[in-house]
Amino acid sequence: MVIAKLLAARAGVAERAVQSRHLRRVWGMPGTLLGTGAWPPNWRDRTHVRFNYWWQAHLLDCMVDAYLRKPTGARKDVVQRLVRGIRVRNLTSWTNDFYDDVAWLGLALLRAAKEVDVVRPKAIDAIARRLRDGWTDHAGGGIWWRRNDDFKNVPANGPAAIFLARLANAGGERSDLTRARSTVDWIEEHLVDPGTGLAWDGLHVHPSGEIREIEKNVYTYCQGVLLGACVEIGRSGQPEVWLDRAARVVTGVHDHLATNGVVKGAGGGDGGLFAGILVRYLAQAALVIPELDPQRGEVGSLAAELVYQSAEAAWLNRSMAVSGPLFGPDWAQPTVDRDARDLSVQLGGWMCLEAAALLERHDVRM
Repeated sequence: MVIAKLLAARAGVAERAVQSRHLRRVWGMPGTLLGTGAWPPNWRDRTHVRFNYWWQAHLLDCMVDAYLRKPTGARKDVVQRLVRGIRVRNLTSWTNDFYDDVAWLGLALLRAAKEVDVVRPKAIDAIARRLRDGWTDHAGGGIWWRRNDDFKNVPANGPAAIFLARLANAGGERSDLTRARSTVDWIEEHLVDPGTGLAWDGLHVHPSGEIREIEKNVYTYCQGVLLGACVEIGRSGQPEVWLDRAARVVTGVHDHLATNGVVKGAGGGDGGLFAGILVRYLAQAALVIPELDPQRGEVGSLAAELVYQSAEAAWLNRSMAVSGPLFGPDWAQPTVDRDARDLSVQLGGWMCLEAAALLERHDVRM
């Protein structure tokens, strides 16, 4: 049984901890904020020499979560300042050479516009153009991991599909929905393990367009974005097909990527975000799947169980600093402070708590 408002309170504590430790202005410029890459920060972090573009996108997404949990003018101001900080630090444009990075910022900006009324249409347009242009027929379709590369992977194609589907569902070009469907179909054809139903990482492509090698690593990140894409596309029609795929992913995660209902960690660095991303989209599955098909309530309950169990473990295994809780990269283990320095790891924990608080607000039970 979920205790009323307890999870919201925990998410608020995580929010304050990340803000107090990591948020700094960009080069002293008024009206800007970014998250330092580590805590305690060294000079590279304090001056934002080290710039993890996609970590900042998830920081922005977490602040949108916080605003939805409790809308305030102060939270809206942080969202505005983060958006400006990202643009200032990125120097020349809203995009970079990594299609996954660009898709994550696009998703965060779409949510900031819809939920917080912080609107950047030129940024959304630039990101949409970049993602549309990333599709090629090499290896049968899909977009690249980065420009001028030979690798196509789920971490780029998954968030791109979610972004394009949301753009279409919000009244944009219907062709973007077709692109999103084709992207997930490509993942299903080439990068899903027939044994577990889980997504592999990606594949390398010869210049001729033929597949050279498949990277069969199984990451929590990949399952999160594939699940999120299936759920988002399912909103727009033909839910049976898309929810079948979503249900398969939820079951696969429960059976292969969780221990006692707690999603497995993937270390620090970029891996610090992987489990949080999966839990974010498990929460969406828990909300949306029963709404689209009441006969699939058990799938929603299983997704909710994974969210709640992961959030409880992350909270119980935290360590404490003067500035607030520190989450570890593996929520099932007590946090070791040296493993909790990266912003990515703290965002993963915060994201997990916000996902649980979202389900709490909607009275979703396991």
